[in-house]
Amino acid sequence: MSQAKLFVVDDDEAARTLLAEALVKEGYEVEAFSSGQAAVERGKQSRADVVLTDIRMEQGDGFLVLKEFKKFSPDTSIVLLTAFGSLEGAIEAIKQGAYDYLAKPFKRDEIRLVVQRSLEHCRLVRENARFREDARAREPWSQLVGSSPAMLEVYKLVARVSEGRSTVLIEGESGTGKELIARAVHLNSPRRDKPFIPVNCGALPDHLLESEMFGYEKGAFTGAVGAKAGLFEAADSGTLFLDEIGDLGQALQVKLLRVMQEQEVRRVGSTASVKVDVRIIAATNRDLATLVKEGKFRDDLYYRLNVVRIVLPSLAERREDITMLAHHFLQKYAKQSLHVRGFLPETMALLKRYHWPGNVRELENAVERAVSLSHGPLLLPEDLPESIRAEPDSGELLKGQPAEGDQDALLTLDEVEKRHLARVLKETRGNKVKAAKILGIDRRTLYRMAERFGLDFGDEAEEK
Repeated sequence: MSQAKLFVVDDDEAARTLLAEALVKEGYEVEAFSSGQAAVERGKQSRADVVLTDIRMEQGDGFLVLKEFKKFSPDTSIVLLTAFGSLEGAIEAIKQGAYDYLAKPFKRDEIRLVVQRSLEHCRLVRENARFREDARAREPWSQLVGSSPAMLEVYKLVARVSEGRSTVLIEGESGTGKELIARAVHLNSPRRDKPFIPVNCGALPDHLLESEMFGYEKGAFTGAVGAKAGLFEAADSGTLFLDEIGDLGQALQVKLLRVMQEQEVRRVGSTASVKVDVRIIAATNRDLATLVKEGKFRDDLYYRLNVVRIVLPSLAERREDITMLAHHFLQKYAKQSLHVRGFLPETMALLKRYHWPGNVRELENAVERAVSLSHGPLLLPEDLPESIRAEPDSGELLKGQPAEGDQDALLTLDEVEKRHLARVLKETRGNKVKAAKILGIDRRTLYRMAERFGLDFGDEAEEK
């Protein structure tokens, strides 16, 4: 980020001037305003990275500034300046979308730290926005995401095989995106304007799958009240995608082999054959070569299918793509929750550390869940499933402790109270009298809050 631009808004001239001069000395470009309305009008003309605004002003209070900036500049970090010890004001500020708050009077080191964190938050939000724009700019049909060496090899194979009509066998673990690759082959081929028909070979018993794939004539079996074309005929001139081909029974393997050899299909209950022009793309998460050795899969069909073989890497083998994939899925599901715009660094660190047994599909489900649970613009670690947060070697972050840089994210109200109380206890070194005075509560309430959140007063606690 180039030289950061800050707005200081306060109708107290002395306070406004003092804060603005201090920030200028820190190397920031600063504009000062005596009213919230003036800051809002200026903000519409010139983007600010951080706005520090007093809450109580006669012409446009701090919450008005917050509300308006969220409309036209949602990536600007807003810091509200509150009355000393106003916990309620702090909670309301966070609830309405402020990045942070400061209680007057504040120390220079405190304002310096808050501004630094606010700028980092602004940078993260804008960086996430760029990821979304990159995803939006992709071809509308393409769901293929990733730039790791392993995926680049897959893309090269897709590009080479798409123009022909050779049968393609796609191998990979469940959730690696085999159907997406099959669709990419089809959509880059001369058949792109013709049907793409997917069939899950493991979803139906063989007798039902046979009638679905090859069709049937009236009276061929009980319930066949009329003739019906099968999926091979529906895919004529296009592509038939046979997913989980390793689950196909022996009898259907024979019939499939015949169709591939003769390019014609015979409906169940018929003696006539129908010519079809269908490209076959098959996929499996099983080792077909091993099934052939075990006598569970025909070797002649295996060789017919295995003309061009594409092996998809697991997500654990392409960890470089996790960030790009996560943002891709965020873009997809943020349409249902418009306030979500990105990931907190600690959240992304968890995603990149997890071993992903369910591969890309599991990552997509995790992001969808996080978006639906999030209350702020950046997804937090607690928005992720427990299985991801409980990954071994995750450190203090996974024990529920706030990581460095996570203290000031947009949080639930309970978390805001807990973290603010922990902060006050740390600053007062556990002094109950001072802590209660700063928080504006009595000591009995302080004890109840500390007990509720599992906090203690430390070894240095004194009562003076």
